[in-house]
Amino acid sequence: MLDGIKTIISSHFNEAIIDESVASTPPCLTIKNELIYSVCELLHTHHQTYFDQLSCLTGIDNGPENETMEVVYNLYSIPKNIHLMLKVILDRKKPKVDSIHSIWRNANWYERETYDLLGIHFVNHPDLRRILLPSDWEGYPLRKDYEVQKYYHGITVKYDRDKKPDDIPQIKE
Repeated sequence: MLDGIKTIISSHFNEAIIDESVASTPPCLTIKNELIYSVCELLHTHHQTYFDQLSCLTGIDNGPENETMEVVYNLYSIPKNIHLMLKVILDRKKPKVDSIHSIWRNANWYERETYDLLGIHFVNHPDLRRILLPSDWEGYPLRKDYEVQKYYHGITVKYDRDKKPDDIPQIKE
């Protein structure tokens, strides 16, 4: 299956595939950032793949020491019963990738969430704004170097991240 998908991609975009992992579930192809939209469109419309569903899209921060971030796309073809993961690697200082919302409409929400929590910019997204946090929130909480705000509009922001489960009242017996 993966070899067939790779052949389809390579026949349209010769150097689109950077890497592959058959050990992951589902199998994963790392795609050149600048070709991700075209590859997704191809996989969505090609009669041998017809990936009609974007199951998930998420971002990963590999940390400041690696200077990269990733966007991972989980695709599924209902009629073909095929699962596939695509991945792009981004420059952490200016993380941006083309939006795929026009291929799969639910990408709109996934991309907004990824932008909101990691600061990854989705080029040509129709409404790229925060979806979970207030519009004036500072920073991106899922970045590994995120510094927690101490105050938000004069209110102390309290986090219980250092508490152990025994210290949390609702877990006590």
